[in-house]
Amino acid sequence: MKQTTKQSEGPEAEYQALLQAGELQPDIAQRRAIHALERLHHELFAYSEVTNRGSQRSFLSWWPFRALTRNTNNLTAPKGIYLYGGVGRGKSMLMDMFFSATPITQKRRVHFHEFMLEVHARLKAINEHSVQKRKRESRYLSGDNDPILLVAQEIANETVLLCFDELHVTDIADAMVLTRLFDKLFELGVVVVATSNRLPDDLYKNGLNRQRFLPFIEQIKEKLHIIALDGPIDYRYNRLKGAQTYYFPINEDATNQLAITFFQLTDRRIEDRDKVPSEELIVQERKLFVPKAAKGVAVFSFKRLCANPLGTADYLAIARTYHTVIMVAIPQFSQETEDQAKRFVLFIDALYEYSVKFLCSAAVPVQLLYTGSEISFEFERTISRLMEMQSEDYLTKGHGKAI
Repeated sequence: MKQTTKQSEGPEAEYQALLQAGELQPDIAQRRAIHALERLHHELFAYSEVTNRGSQRSFLSWWPFRALTRNTNNLTAPKGIYLYGGVGRGKSMLMDMFFSATPITQKRRVHFHEFMLEVHARLKAINEHSVQKRKRESRYLSGDNDPILLVAQEIANETVLLCFDELHVTDIADAMVLTRLFDKLFELGVVVVATSNRLPDDLYKNGLNRQRFLPFIEQIKEKLHIIALDGPIDYRYNRLKGAQTYYFPINEDATNQLAITFFQLTDRRIEDRDKVPSEELIVQERKLFVPKAAKGVAVFSFKRLCANPLGTADYLAIARTYHTVIMVAIPQFSQETEDQAKRFVLFIDALYEYSVKFLCSAAVPVQLLYTGSEISFEFERTISRLMEMQSEDYLTKGHGKAI
């Protein structure tokens, strides 16, 4: 059934309101980006009015019975937008304004890493189908039944607009599927808006078999307008600048200060603390619960992450997904809590690897955190990293793993 939509104000109205309220400062690069997003808002409205994507059924429910389809309306999809620039320049903020203002229903905003995890999960589901069954079902499919193309069809059936936060590629498994996946998505008329800390030409730089990834870069440059956000104002750092990132001891004041910082970073009102959503990450086919998360900032208790049997895969998933992590109530480690100390070391290593900003409350000063003996050497490195993570140089780094 064709979705019905109603034209609405674009993102530019909200941007102007924030300028007038003094919450944003005039920024030529941001203004250029918001103009482009406003234009796409109106183009997308017209495009979606005559585009029918079909239902949102799961892949395995429709695959045997539905042929691969193209954009049968013979329309050229609007060009998407690729916003790139340093950390804190407002890329995610502008994309969120655009996403919220866009009235179409078949849209999705997702962290790029989470999206690729889902893609690999869908590919696995297809590949686990028996060869014989796939052969029987192939008569229903027109052309190639390449699993990557089938996944692209499923996504296109669900979504007209895909908004990716932090498009950053470090995994060879991701790099090897992106070209074919997005070639089909663009062919089927999906519109993409993405943010990144990197120029398209710098994506997956020095990565293994990068030559096979280069066509994806060319796709981005052809299908998306490339817009730099290179203004002088680092909004995220400005919100952290001068703020304490390591609080001790653990008390109500420390908890309140961390809460205030969370709401500043996520543009939420502190009165709405009970309305902050939770999230789930998929790690090796398991669900990892994130108690509070918004706009790339996640909040955990120490016990949830380090007193439970989690490991490196869990911590890396958190580090890839969130640019800032707040941890509450880190204890002083002793011989009785060596296992928790080991997990904490792994956790900090993962955050450090991806330049995640870390705020926390702890029982004692950082130099006194560990009183055990088993991992004294390893914990010295952790102390050093915790101290570095409070520095201006670290806080102004972009989120992501350097290749």
